[in-house]
Amino acid sequence: MKRTIVVIIAALAVAAGGAYLHRKKSARAGAGYSPAAASAQEISESVDTTGAVAPMNRVEIQPSAAGRIERILVEEGDRIKTGQVLALMSSSDRVAILDAARAMGEEQYNYWQDAYKPIKVVAPLDGTIILKNIVEGQTVGQSTVLFAMSDRLILIANVDESDVGKIRDGQRAVITLDAYPNEPVEGRVFQILDEGVNQSNVITYSVKIKPARTPSFFKSQMTANIKIEVASKRKALMIPSAAVTIGPSGDTSVVTELKDGKPVYAKITTGVDQGGMTEVVKGLEEGAGILVPGRTYKAQQASGTNPLMPSRPAGMRKAGRALH
Repeated sequence: MKRTIVVIIAALAVAAGGAYLHRKKSARAGAGYSPAAASAQEISESVDTTGAVAPMNRVEIQPSAAGRIERILVEEGDRIKTGQVLALMSSSDRVAILDAARAMGEEQYNYWQDAYKPIKVVAPLDGTIILKNIVEGQTVGQSTVLFAMSDRLILIANVDESDVGKIRDGQRAVITLDAYPNEPVEGRVFQILDEGVNQSNVITYSVKIKPARTPSFFKSQMTANIKIEVASKRKALMIPSAAVTIGPSGDTSVVTELKDGKPVYAKITTGVDQGGMTEVVKGLEEGAGILVPGRTYKAQQASGTNPLMPSRPAGMRKAGRALH
């Protein structure tokens, strides 16, 4: 047990000593700059948000009478036309007659099957089966949901109230599903709902986006990252965001040069921030050189002693050097 404690203390001492040496090195690292230039780039302002795939119109199909499911003719994911038969079911009366006829023999059973036709469950619209909630032989009531259909899948984005004022019908959106990050899909905003939702004191509004195409991998309730382009593409003067700083007078500035080792600041007015680059509306011209502040590191020999490591007597140090 004692040996274990000693090992732990020694390890801690070594780690602490390393941290001590690191602090000494960091204190000696000087501030530095890397050169950059203001450049004209094509940009577009966008609102980034999240959302989910959802049916534009979701229809639940219920039976016209209580009874038993005899045959199911479709599966989830099938594309369906209006009026297509989805399933066959027997009403409660037909169930009773067929069960009694089955006991009387195959001939009677076949007769009543033909004489008393089953109920057809039909599709009310063109679309896709997104839910099959039954199995053959299941007894159902009139309130049982047999199937759910969607006419087409869209995206519903959750937009913060601070951004919803920028959203307009027809704006371009780029949709990236979490499940398929390398398969972006373009779409267009077509509806902004009027009623917001309060979640943890944050108000969001639902914005509906219609994809230009509906890929086969789209599934209802899939989550997505959505970028809505709220300003058309335009030329803008851009600089690295890391170059933007606060000057001595408290203004937004950049460092343009060093004089006698001291930075020279230029006041600027900034615009949109995009992908690590910031727009300069006023204060610089295209091609103007700037300095991006950073830290340079120069390897130095560690000096000083580690206060957590015991020092050896002078005689022992000399003996150690003699051995080498």
